[in-house]
Formats: sequence, C-alpha cells, structure tokens
Amino acid sequence: MKKLLNTLFVLSEDAYLILDGENVKVLRGETETGRFPLHTLEGIFTFAYPGASPALMGACAKRGVNLCFHTPNGRFLARTVGASNGNVLLRRAQYRVADDPLAYCKIARAMVFGKVYNARWSVDRTLRDHAMRVDAEKLRETCRKLSSAFEPIVSETDMESLRGLEGAAAAEYFGVFDEMILGDKKTFFFQGRNRRPPLDNVNAMLSFVYSILSNDCASALEAVGLDSFVGFMHRDRPGRASLALDLMEELRPCLADRFVLTAINNRMMDTGDFIQYEGGAVTMTDDGRRKLLKAWQERKREVITHPYLGEKLAWGIIPYVQALLLARCLRGDLDQYPPFLWK
Repeated sequence: MKKLLNTLFVLSEDAYLILDGENVKVLRGETETGRFPLHTLEGIFTFAYPGASPALMGACAKRGVNLCFHTPNGRFLARTVGASNGNVLLRRAQYRVADDPLAYCKIARAMVFGKVYNARWSVDRTLRDHAMRVDAEKLRETCRKLSSAFEPIVSETDMESLRGLEGAAAAEYFGVFDEMILGDKKTFFFQGRNRRPPLDNVNAMLSFVYSILSNDCASALEAVGLDSFVGFMHRDRPGRASLALDLMEELRPCLADRFVLTAINNRMMDTGDFIQYEGGAVTMTDDGRRKLLKAWQERKREVITHPYLGEKLAWGIIPYVQALLLARCLRGDLDQYPPFLWK
C-alpha cells in the first residue's frame, strides 16, 4: 500500500478495508497490515478483490473521501463519494477549460512536451545501451530534432499548430523505431505506425498495449472524479475517452513503447503468437495476449521515482498520480499541469 497526495493506494489483491474508530484498517486475512487516520485522506483507491466494509463506505461518503474500487488489473469498477466531495465542481472546471482554447492549449502543450521529452529519452536510452548494434548517428540526429522541438512546443498557443508540432515529432520518433528493435527482424520489423487493422507484428503489439494503457488512464481519471470523455488535445467524439487519450500521450514512449521493445528484444514473443490474415491484417493469438498481459502486470509492479513528487512508486500508479495532478491543476491548486518526465 502507498499513501500519496493524501490518497491511499491499496494494491494487495487480498486486502480488505474496514473502519476502526476514526481509522481505516487494512486487513489481509486476520492480520492488520496498515492503519490510517480517515480525516487525513482525500481518497482511497483499492485494487483488491475483497473490497471494503459497509461502515467504511458510509463513513467515506459522509466525509467526502473518494473511495474507488478497481480490479487488481486496474479496471475501474465503482466509486463511493459523499455529497460534499466536490467532483461536480471539478467537472465544471474541466468543462470550462475544455471550452477555452487558451486554457486547454496550455494543458495540452504540457502533455505534448511530456510525450516528446519521453520519446527523446527513449531513443537516447537505446543509443546509450546499444550504440554498437544500432545506427548511432541516425539516433543522435533524431535526439537533436526532438530536443529542438521543446521550445516551440512550450511557447505554442494555437491548438492546431501544437498538433502539427506533435505530429512532426512523432514522425521523427517512429522513423527510428525500427532501429530500436534488436530481436528477430524477420518477425519483428517496423515500417511505420498502422492500425485498424495493424499490418505487422509490432503494430499489433503496440495497438494492444495502447488499448490497455488507455483503459488504465480512463480508470484513473474516473477515480479522481474527472470526465474521461472530455479531452483537451483529443476533441469530443461519441464513445471516445478523449481525456484518457490525452493523459496517455506522455506515457506512450516510456511505458507502452519501451515495454513492447523489451518484450521483443528479450525474445518474450515469437512468430507463433500472431495470426496474419489474407488481407494483411495481423492480430495476436490468445496465448500471445496472455503472455503480454502477464508481463504488463509485472512491469506495472516495478518501482521508480516520480520525477515531480520525488516519491518511489510502482509504474502502475503513474496514471493515477498524473490524474490527481491534473485534477489539482484544474482546481487551481497548481499553476500548471506537470507532465510525467521520464528519467
């Protein structure tokens, strides 16, 4: 379990939460593994099967503590909130920003900066670790081009121009993605991003992992009280969780893309994990998806230091922390949204 930004994260799958006086008590079987004063908490996110006692749910509702239930894999299930929680005010603030081009561009450019920064760092890491196995000069040139995009991004105030800068940076990054694949190039090669349907094994893996990450981001946003369907960079479209797509942009290079590269380069996947159809479409087999999901859950348990908070936490918590930071920005508690900058 982890307490962060006045929010308690309960990650043990067998944990059960109860109210004990004025405290939240965490039980695993008959053993108490944690105790936290309820009045110090703004939110409780539990990723456990057993859930919480009715008494605790009632106390959280009464006191405005945001109690959220998820599956151990991170899928949002339900939220218990009280009338004074403030989620209505938070969503009204979100909608106002979504209708103000200057306001939503300010948040969007922070997210785009995070995406390009992390893409540059991903390329640099491959260059640093495998300089003898890659076209080093090509990767260095891409790093230079991505770095040169930082200043125009942070100073841009027009959303369409910002999308243009993001698209150009993404083209540079994906232009060297194949260089970062060090495994079996007959099975795993990348000639450009394609989807609906994916046309090669790498794009099939990317699409699958992006889908998982977008669900994680949507769960995180709903858990903190935001509307995952009203975005800033991705505009409204029926049935699309636009804000989740916004939030995942900065996490694609460092979390999703690096995960796919690691799975390929460590020979976790092979040609038998994919099905190629007559029209050229490629999908993953059930066994392939199971392997990737298992590895994804293991990756989410790896601990890093959050660059903005300076706290050690698991990768799987990053979307929730960024959602909390975004909510604080929209409330006016932060001057600007701090994107996740991988180090």
